[in-house]
Amino acid sequence: MRPRRTRRTRRAGTVLTAALLTGPAALTGCAPPATGTGAHPGAYAGAKPPRAGDLPPVVDHVRTRDRVVFLTYDDGAERDPALVGLVRARRLPVTLFLTDTVVGPAYGRLARLRSVGASLQNHTLDHAALRGLPYAGQRAEICGQQRKLTSRFGVRPRLFRPPHGTYDTTTLRAAADCGITAVVLWRVSVDPAGTLAYARGEPRLHPGDIITLADPPLAPRTKALLTRLTRQGFRVASLDDYL
Repeated sequence: MRPRRTRRTRRAGTVLTAALLTGPAALTGCAPPATGTGAHPGAYAGAKPPRAGDLPPVVDHVRTRDRVVFLTYDDGAERDPALVGLVRARRLPVTLFLTDTVVGPAYGRLARLRSVGASLQNHTLDHAALRGLPYAGQRAEICGQQRKLTSRFGVRPRLFRPPHGTYDTTTLRAAADCGITAVVLWRVSVDPAGTLAYARGEPRLHPGDIITLADPPLAPRTKALLTRLTRQGFRVASLDDYL
């Protein structure tokens, strides 16, 4: 059963504000470019759903005292049968950011994952690097995938991860216009060797960290990470319940 959303757990942390879009970031996952991105360490604040005309907050961490972290996957994770089986067997409340051209015929499998707690969110139609594209192109990528996922699963995503972790103010405006309430990056990534890399801050896990796993093998790295989390007193929680 998912935890109840309390006033405390609804407060998200570490908002990467639009005013800080020009800084570089040490983000990995989703094949990021080596040069500067739209992501930035940012400042602590509360992330709330944007009002009309507002830009959605950009988060890589959720402010909470609960000993929880959030597991996120991009681009074809649903094609790893071992990972699909692990999520189903342990009923892991993972978040999958989906690109339509990558997911392809796997939508049926994703529906089964959703039934055991996986959250399906937006990662654009074609995995285009959005930063610098005109508004119309960015909106087409984000809103187009909103429509795809809504027609497939009957739920309109609230969360969006820009491909490569790169974005600009146009991305945030397009995302808001497509119904996105938060743009989700990550503070922690797990490389193919199982090593944890930290985009910013102390090189250790904190409550509320958003973790991304990209590139195979995903299932053994996820199992090893779950063991590590248990040893440190963390559990995996649903990002939907905290953002």
